Amino acid sequence: MYDKAFAPEYQGSLTTLSVNSSLVDVLAAGTERLRAAERSGCPRETARVGLAVAEANRRLGNVSDADREWKASYRAARTAGDAGAMAWALWSGGTLARQRGALALAWRLLGFAAELAEQGGDILARGYSLAGLAETGRIQGDYEAVGALHEQLLAEARERGEARHTVWALEGIAQMHRNTGSYDTAYAMFEESAAIAAQAEDRRGHAWALRGLADIVSVRDGDVDRALDLLAEAEVTCREMNLMSALAYNHKMRGNVLYRAGRCAEARDVYQQALTEFRAMSEPRGEALARLGLVKSLARLGRDRARTAADLADLAGVLDRIGLRHARRMVDRARVEFGIV
Repeated sequence: MYDKAFAPEYQGSLTTLSVNSSLVDVLAAGTERLRAAERSGCPRETARVGLAVAEANRRLGNVSDADREWKASYRAARTAGDAGAMAWALWSGGTLARQRGALALAWRLLGFAAELAEQGGDILARGYSLAGLAETGRIQGDYEAVGALHEQLLAEARERGEARHTVWALEGIAQMHRNTGSYDTAYAMFEESAAIAAQAEDRRGHAWALRGLADIVSVRDGDVDRALDLLAEAEVTCREMNLMSALAYNHKMRGNVLYRAGRCAEARDVYQQALTEFRAMSEPRGEALARLGLVKSLARLGRDRARTAADLADLAGVLDRIGLRHARRMVDRARVEFGIV
């Protein structure tokens, strides 16, 4: 059995916030408490509630505000001499760096966060920081380097009965299995993560698990209707909780499902929607993946081969610069698909 999911990034006077609180509500409450903490001259409280403000801004796609707030949280934590709060602030900064495609910076910040968490004896901050490192390596496609770390963190989360982290680890491992062709294993792990998330009332984790299940149902079973139903269910949660990044990835996956089904005109429109959403929140990884889907859809709809080749070449350069090896291989497969050398 797992305990009810909670959000350890909601700290100080914000611990009563639910993991399922709307991010708009989190931002409003966090900003109010942050100003009160600043007026009272309490750096520890300023650091702790500032973390929630930084995270709400990051997840809403307010990149510049998130960048400012995690740094302010770190400075306040350093003034208070609170190593745990410093670790959490660096975790937030490292997660933002990964979201913005600055993967080398993400590695550095998350590594420092894990060290500080160890020094401060903050087990959760250590776990989240190591998870951030594992996820950074996973999205780069370096599965050999971070596969064992995912498994280690899954075991630790299971032992503590921590549902949210168990769900995260299961979904990460499932994604690696999916990307290497082990669809049955991936499906079973996404299914387990969905069940745990539902039991623990972790709506965000449940929405991501549904997205993973939709992908497998589409690519393995060719069941378009069920895949679209799963994505529609996940989208309700994304909209109710204002999960803008998750919503954009949901739309990108909807494009994938439609493209595989040969419904390329519909896929084109959905990919364009996702591309607009990713650009609005300055998320280059999602933007590149949505662009790839859009280029492929346009090619299927009769676009000139030279323009397709040029777009794929540009995407290859973008992905090389970011360091996304798995996505880069997807571009190479698209070149083969359309007979482009």
